[in-house]
Amino acid sequence: MEILRFSAFWCGTILFGSILLEEAAGEFQHRGEEVQSELRFITATSGESASQSATKSPSAHFKGKEASIMKIRRLCKFCDVQASSCTGKGNCMVECEKTAICEQDGQVCVSIWRKKDDNVTFDTVCHHPAQKLYGLVLEDYNNTKCEMKEKKGMGSQFFICSCNEDECNERIFFNSNTDSQVVAVILVSLVPLLVLAVIVIASFYCYRVYRQRQAHSKRKKSPLDFSDAHAIIIDEEGSDSSSTHANNLNHNTELLPIELDVLVGKGRFAEVYKAKLKQGSSVSEEQGFETVAIKIFSYEEYASWKNEKDIFSDADLRHENVLHFLTAEERKVQRQYWLITAYQPRGNLQEFLTHHIINWHDLWLLGGSLARGVAHLHSDHTTCGRYKVPIAHRDIKSSNILVKSDLTCCLCDFGLALRLDNTLSVDELANSGQVGTARYMAPEVLESRINLENIESFKQADVYSMALVLWEIISRCSAIGEVKEYEPPFGNLREHPCVESMKDSVLRDRGRPEIPNSWINHTGIQTVCASIEDCWDHDPEARLTAQCVAERFDDMEYLDKLSDRSDSEEKIPEEIFVVDEK
Repeated sequence: MEILRFSAFWCGTILFGSILLEEAAGEFQHRGEEVQSELRFITATSGESASQSATKSPSAHFKGKEASIMKIRRLCKFCDVQASSCTGKGNCMVECEKTAICEQDGQVCVSIWRKKDDNVTFDTVCHHPAQKLYGLVLEDYNNTKCEMKEKKGMGSQFFICSCNEDECNERIFFNSNTDSQVVAVILVSLVPLLVLAVIVIASFYCYRVYRQRQAHSKRKKSPLDFSDAHAIIIDEEGSDSSSTHANNLNHNTELLPIELDVLVGKGRFAEVYKAKLKQGSSVSEEQGFETVAIKIFSYEEYASWKNEKDIFSDADLRHENVLHFLTAEERKVQRQYWLITAYQPRGNLQEFLTHHIINWHDLWLLGGSLARGVAHLHSDHTTCGRYKVPIAHRDIKSSNILVKSDLTCCLCDFGLALRLDNTLSVDELANSGQVGTARYMAPEVLESRINLENIESFKQADVYSMALVLWEIISRCSAIGEVKEYEPPFGNLREHPCVESMKDSVLRDRGRPEIPNSWINHTGIQTVCASIEDCWDHDPEARLTAQCVAERFDDMEYLDKLSDRSDSEEKIPEEIFVVDEK
């Protein structure tokens, strides 16, 4: 029994002692927090406050300790508006030497950076995020650092930041995450495009390699491989030629298998040969151009060859009344430049008229097709309505017009032609010079007074030259009555009149080829003569357009149907050798 009482006594003593120790530990921890709070309070206050608290009575001191048990408010940099050297980039110190305890619980630290003209200022304050500051709601106030955000419509360049750590508004950060975010967005946006581009380029490269290998295997079977395509020029080191095709694309770098036959024409810049494409070439089998015409330029006439090649290489030039272009080649071994075109066995219009008298139907065909060919050159759109660059021929004459098998005309010899691009400056047009054949030059060209401000001036000069060619055609038509031997316009002048002689005749005397009264007895020829007189008017602005002349010929079709078809007085030979007048 004694043992039981002794055990109960010690158990109660131990239990009571443990309760007392727990209460003592709690009190000790509480006193430690009070001491820590007092230390922070004393550190934050000025020297004057510290001296006042030292002289207080013990009761006041205990009241202070009671107040210190309350939650300590945020410490922030707190300065009025003051000038700063911060540039608004990277990170800056606010240069505020004052630190203050915020007046209310829940207030956070705020920094404001302003720039107006060249004046830069900083504000550092305490503010409660539930209330607006300068009409703005504080954002990201739970951050541990002050990250500036720009606000518009504040009357100046205005940045503001807020944070929730002691003195966190002392160092502020501009665009700390923006740059990296922008870079990330750019990378995310561009990487798929770059990958796609690489895939496309790689696919295209593989396709080209495949096509080249395929073409190489075909070349072993056939020397040529033509297919429809736009103009291209091929020039590889180690090759002895380069080719360009307006209507066909030669995938080979070898020369076309051409055999020259006979010389059919010669001019100032080149010679024209009749030639044959050797049997087995795809162009001769597929398109029927077994016989072709070769215009050969010497190395010294590169500029003329290049200009004509560039004109022909425009796919929009293709027209039934323009000479069909096949390809251009540089023959390095022979030191020559070649233009390869369709061959027209009837030769040029001048030679044709010299040897033949034509009837009204032939005149209607020749004159109408000539006007349509010139109108196509001058037009700024194709027959399909697609835009094209107008072209001025600048050397229209009967020897630069070929006669096709169906007695229609096609224009050739574009060595002096000019693309009337709207981007050409007056100086560039002026540098084109006084060009053409003197006998066929318009008055303003002879006088070197063509209006360079208006590209239509070059077309008007072509129309004048076309009128002289139409006069030549009429002069050899049986419908006018008595037909004389062929002679060119201004036949009273010597064979190759100079510019000064033409000035005397065309400018001083206002002379034009004669239109006898007997010519206007035929209704159709009367209409053509009226058009001719309108086309060779001394005033370029008064001349008809080529399109208008072509429409007049179309309107005369009924006359052709009513007229009696008659054979020419001489049989038209299959082929004529021509010598170009230059």
